[in-house]
Amino acid sequence: MQKILFMPLLRMSSGHHQVADSIMESLKEGNLEWEFEKVELLSYSLGFLETIITGTYLKAIMVCPAFYSWLYRKVSFNDTYETKRYFLYELLFLRSMKKVLNECNPDLIICTHALPSYLLNKLKQQSCQTVPVINVYTDLFVNQLWGLSHIDYHFAPSQEVKQFLSNQGVKNNQILVTGIPVHPSYLKNDLQQKANENKRINLLISGGSLGTGNIKKLLKKLNPSGKIHYIVLCGKNKKLFQFVQSIKNHNIIPLPYITCKHEMNALYSDASGIITKPGGVTISETLRKRLPIFIYSVLPGQEEINLRNLKNNELVFLLENDHQELEDQILAYLTSQTCMNRHLKQVAKYLNSIENEVLAETIIKVLQKNMIDNN
Repeated sequence: MQKILFMPLLRMSSGHHQVADSIMESLKEGNLEWEFEKVELLSYSLGFLETIITGTYLKAIMVCPAFYSWLYRKVSFNDTYETKRYFLYELLFLRSMKKVLNECNPDLIICTHALPSYLLNKLKQQSCQTVPVINVYTDLFVNQLWGLSHIDYHFAPSQEVKQFLSNQGVKNNQILVTGIPVHPSYLKNDLQQKANENKRINLLISGGSLGTGNIKKLLKKLNPSGKIHYIVLCGKNKKLFQFVQSIKNHNIIPLPYITCKHEMNALYSDASGIITKPGGVTISETLRKRLPIFIYSVLPGQEEINLRNLKNNELVFLLENDHQELEDQILAYLTSQTCMNRHLKQVAKYLNSIENEVLAETIIKVLQKNMIDNN
């Protein structure tokens, strides 16, 4: 039995974990005899310190977003991409990475975060390990921490990212435009007629699995007229759930964290659109369901760059705080045939660029080649 090792980062329920889990579920549908293991490097290396790091990160993006945004661009992202050496990461984690590889003995490694990718790229560069590695990008761009030169395959979120990787010297046959992988439940062809004059408009409000993104501020400004029914996906944010309950407005319904993907898919299918922040996984799921996306807030760092790419491709609609009422903006967009046709055209253009079937096929091909090479 061949083993696939997945490497996200941080133990909180982030997009890195969700993408890893989605790929696992996609592979399980093939009924192949594979073993899956997921290792989070920070908790493996640092133990309880990982909890402190996670807490510091969450506090930083909420309390001092401008500083975190500056720090992220300083350390990990620059429009003029340059290969950087992260000596501190190597000092802290290379030994642990070697230990993980010895203990797990995987046949394939799938990185859904840049740090494991960087470390594995360094080990492969030094000929310290030969296990094939796949980068699966969970945002709409590639930051400077990702390993590139010695990674075997790259699952890119878009044609733009494929071109970027090609410009960095990655061979085209190593780059596959898979989009940001989503759970198989969201790929079912269940398109239906959305809200019309005789049906109330259902709008999802999402802050991702952690329920972040100024949702309280949004709800205070909404002034629901009754024309739209809002379903607030509170994620694991219990305080947000209690706040929405305290509003006691029958047009605003809170839901706690939803673990069942089929239940979440049903919510997507019944929705007329979504208000969300530009997190990679939520955006990818919503695009697959061809829903209009309204952006109200953005977390510093990755999401700022995601938003820029989404705006450039006309895939989202930005809600303006200082202009007309938020609900009026939403209704004007949803009831405009011109806007909706433009949206569907842009989404179709993006989805048509994705090679939906290649993800599992490529993983099978890599494992088969690895088995032959080792025999």
